[in-house]
Amino acid sequence: RPRPGRPSLIDEATIQKVLTLTTERIPHESTHWSVQLMSKYAEISTWQVRQIWKAFDLKPHRIKTFKISNDPDFAEKVVDIVGLYMNPPTNAVVLSVDEKSQIQALDRTQPGLPLSPGKIGSRTHDYKRNGTVCLYTAFNVLTGEVTGKVTDNQRSKEFLSFLKQIEKKTPEGYELHVILDNLSAHKTPDVMKWVNKKPHLHFHFTPTSSSWLNAVEGWFAQLERRSLYRGVFTSVKELKDEIYRFISVHNRELAKPFKWVKSAKSIIASVERAKKLLPN
Repeated sequence: RPRPGRPSLIDEATIQKVLTLTTERIPHESTHWSVQLMSKYAEISTWQVRQIWKAFDLKPHRIKTFKISNDPDFAEKVVDIVGLYMNPPTNAVVLSVDEKSQIQALDRTQPGLPLSPGKIGSRTHDYKRNGTVCLYTAFNVLTGEVTGKVTDNQRSKEFLSFLKQIEKKTPEGYELHVILDNLSAHKTPDVMKWVNKKPHLHFHFTPTSSSWLNAVEGWFAQLERRSLYRGVFTSVKELKDEIYRFISVHNRELAKPFKWVKSAKSIIASVERAKKLLPN
């Protein structure tokens, strides 16, 4: 309910001072502004600082990461891949392919404490490494189903073997479009020689520094969050079994068509705006 008395007012000079400090200066005591530091520098209350930041949607305590691709063919590749997502060709299978390397089989040094009313679950901060594996994954854009192969090494040999596996699963008479990044193992002479013998197989490389354009990255995030992050694995075999189990559950219960909603034109325009904001 409204409180009695005259409402607090923040004059324009104070607002402008806080905005200038927030966007153009950095405090000596820190790399970014906090409510307490701004209150000290602007000589106002912490409540006033919060009100001004809220009104102008300023969040100096947060930071996001980004990387603008320097690929000279960025626009063409974006149009190509977004086109496959939003308007795939008929009689074709579109797969988003990538590998998740160095997946660690981690075991905690002590058993964790269980979740209970009023107390969150907990685990030790340290762990034991019991080996690593590499997961090759093909994400079907139309169905959302995943084909995976877990290997002990990450080489072009394993990648080529996985390509042969997904190529055999492609229905006869269908084109196979594979979206993948620019890892050197994807472009070795042995790989390209085999691909050139398959006229129905087409590679579509994402622009450099643009892994976000590869749909399978979203599935990798699900795997990490739902299966690996809290997992306890005493051996590499346990880790492999869990990955295959998660793939099976995903394909049976969670798979759904992938929908890309942002047009190539809007992506290219957004990148161009970001380039203009970068210092020369």
